[in-house]
Amino acid sequence: MIRLAKYLKPFIPMIVLSIVLLFVQAMSDLALPDYMSRIVNYGIQQGGVENAVPLAVRQSQMEKLILFMSTEDKVAVLSHYTLANEKSPDYETLVADYPALANESIYVLKEIEQSEIDRLNPVMGKAWLVVSGIEQSIADPASIPEGQGFGFDLSQLPPGVDVFKLLANLPATQRAEIDRTMDERFAAMGDSLIVQAAVGAVKTEYEALGMDTRALQNSYVIQSGILMVLLSLLSGVATVAVGYLSALTAAGLARNLRRAVFTRVENFSSAEFDTFSTASLITRSTNDVTQIQMIVMIMIRMVFYAPIMGVGGVIRAVGKSPSMSWMIGLAVLLLMGFIITVFWLSLPRFKIIQDLIDRLNLITRENLSGMMVVRAFNTQHFEENRFDEANRKLTNTSLFVGRLMALMMPVMMLIMNVLSVMIIWVGAHQVATSQMQVGDMIAFMQYAMQIMMAFLMLSFMFIILPRASVSADRIAEVLDTEPTIHDPATPKHFPEPFTGTIEFRTVSFRYPGAEEDVLHEISFTALPGQTTAFIGSTGSGKSTVVNLIPRFYDVTGGAILIDGTDIREVTQHDLRDKIGYIPQRGSLFSGTIESNLRYADAEASLEALKVATDIAQASAFIADKPEGLATEISQGGTNVSGGQRQRLSIARALVKNPPIYIFDDSFSALDFKTDRALRQALKASTSHSTVLIVAQRISTIKNAEQIIVLDEGRVVGKGSHEELMRECETYREIALSQLSMEELAA
Repeated sequence: MIRLAKYLKPFIPMIVLSIVLLFVQAMSDLALPDYMSRIVNYGIQQGGVENAVPLAVRQSQMEKLILFMSTEDKVAVLSHYTLANEKSPDYETLVADYPALANESIYVLKEIEQSEIDRLNPVMGKAWLVVSGIEQSIADPASIPEGQGFGFDLSQLPPGVDVFKLLANLPATQRAEIDRTMDERFAAMGDSLIVQAAVGAVKTEYEALGMDTRALQNSYVIQSGILMVLLSLLSGVATVAVGYLSALTAAGLARNLRRAVFTRVENFSSAEFDTFSTASLITRSTNDVTQIQMIVMIMIRMVFYAPIMGVGGVIRAVGKSPSMSWMIGLAVLLLMGFIITVFWLSLPRFKIIQDLIDRLNLITRENLSGMMVVRAFNTQHFEENRFDEANRKLTNTSLFVGRLMALMMPVMMLIMNVLSVMIIWVGAHQVATSQMQVGDMIAFMQYAMQIMMAFLMLSFMFIILPRASVSADRIAEVLDTEPTIHDPATPKHFPEPFTGTIEFRTVSFRYPGAEEDVLHEISFTALPGQTTAFIGSTGSGKSTVVNLIPRFYDVTGGAILIDGTDIREVTQHDLRDKIGYIPQRGSLFSGTIESNLRYADAEASLEALKVATDIAQASAFIADKPEGLATEISQGGTNVSGGQRQRLSIARALVKNPPIYIFDDSFSALDFKTDRALRQALKASTSHSTVLIVAQRISTIKNAEQIIVLDEGRVVGKGSHEELMRECETYREIALSQLSMEELAA
């Protein structure tokens, strides 16, 4: 995957924007359980009162509270309140909110930071608990459980005694004893539980102030619910945006990769095509690119989102209950162990799957292209078995991987459900012992599920990443393959005027990886206005010789010169622009006859097309078709005969009108009459061109000005037909095997 990372550079802005949106989505999703916890803890259990720091408090009540604060805390608390009475400028507004102001002065909370409220919460919470406890014990002394008093027995005081005035005037030693008792009592309670316990006293104070506590509770729940809805909408918008951006990035990357692979393959020489099969190249540019597209889309959506959710969930879960965090750690360890096992089992098989897809494509392609041969030899059953074997291997390997992936979800759900049960079991005990609030337990469970889902996303990535990695390596293998044939750094140009004289100067050649040469010191000169023909037994190197001229391969020894210039010193474009190449197997493209002819020259006139088809002896069968030049040609030219394909290929080269023609056994599918007529027409139209012909028929090359006889890669004869009949035994044997002496002499 890293080898293809450079192709992501154009999409970096979209990826960065996606990460930002994923962060927004993750933060929104992580905030939802906290708001749910607040609704349960504060909205339902605490009546909408969230803090022990009240919005307002009666002056008489404040005087009681500050009795149980240190001097420093007392100053801090009073500094954040304003004493309001009937002389206050905003009296009318305040009395509407706090009707008790009409009877006595009240302290109203100033606008302060949440951090300061958090600091004051435990201070005022302890004071509220002590004051409310004393008031409760005065009203009902028996309601205070044994051991939970305040260092003295209030029941021993005379009736009518103001306890708070008494406490305010106690000697320092007695106050110290009371403070020590309070500290021991509150030591076992955390700050959150202190605040939660003090909320009841705050609500009582709000009722004393004349506030509508039911409306306060409803307002808190509704506001929290609205915030949750807004967060959900924000998360949804971010999800849609990220989905769009990830799809756009993945599709763009796939487009660029397909283009890069196609461009690289277009520049391959025949040596590279010997390395990669056609079926494999098709698979790499389709199936493998699709794998990369899918993984990139999922990676953008999950790989960045899952860690944010996982880390954020752990931080928030630990904040809710550090004592239960071990359960999440245990579940994560089990999950990671299972993921690693699946990864270890599936990774080798993904490579096998891609190779088997190559094999299946190869067999399918061979059968479709060779269907007539298969039927002619009645080997349908053999081919069916061959296909079935490849298909069965692919199916079995895919099933193995599929079963592993199918096993993941039940195991994940089992781990998640067991974790939920454990959280409820342990959390219920902590709620019962006042060590945890119900809302915090619910939030902890939701955070645990979010953490597990984050690891589930990562595990899914670990499963599909190996296959994508294999596909990426296969694509990179093509992209990293440098063509063996390069244009020179400082190319030369052919001299003007261009004549087309071709000279082979002691040329030797061996195929890449071969141990010995297939051509040995070939030397000849092909002149313009003449036909140079090559003949020899099968495997003698005829086609190899002519394939060296357009640099489908490069010579390994000697040099090929055109008009005195080494063909390796000019660009491939300039070289091939001078050549009209007609292969033995005529290749046509899907389209029309006209579009195939214009493949050589898009600007060619209809008159030029007609002249070319006349010379190639193709006009008759084109005229027989109702649509003429507009007749559709199917892929590969399968709807025309082999001879018609060859004639259209020859006509296509003639439309180009190049100074050099190479006919690589291009008359093999023609009957003798058509062959003779075509060669006669060619002779007249190519009188100023250099013509090279590879042929098996003596009749095709008999009239050539120069015939080169090859045997096992060596030139064993060179000259005209008459000269070779006298001097070359190999040529004579070939000639007499095809024609009688009378026919050869004609």
